[in-house]
Amino acid sequence: MKNKILTGICFGMLFVPWSILLLRQFPWALESPAAEIMIASYAVFMVVSGVFTAVSYVLGARDSLMKVCLVVNGLYAVAGIGFLGIMYQTGKLW
Repeated sequence: MKNKILTGICFGMLFVPWSILLLRQFPWALESPAAEIMIASYAVFMVVSGVFTAVSYVLGARDSLMKVCLVVNGLYAVAGIGFLGIMYQTGKLW
């Protein structure tokens, strides 16, 4: 049962980063500093979801859906680290 719950949480985390596309349609989301804060928050979430999925996989949730979540959330984590690095280099990260 615990493995199914962890898999469900990780599966739900797959779709959260795509909600930024809906939020960026509002004019306030394109202005500074809201844009930087939103992008940094999504990047941190992507890294956290990648780490959470990896830990859940190691703890034993190893069904086929979890393997897909591990790959996708792992790619999200790498992209999130890249986004945070770019923001740090350009001085947009706090």
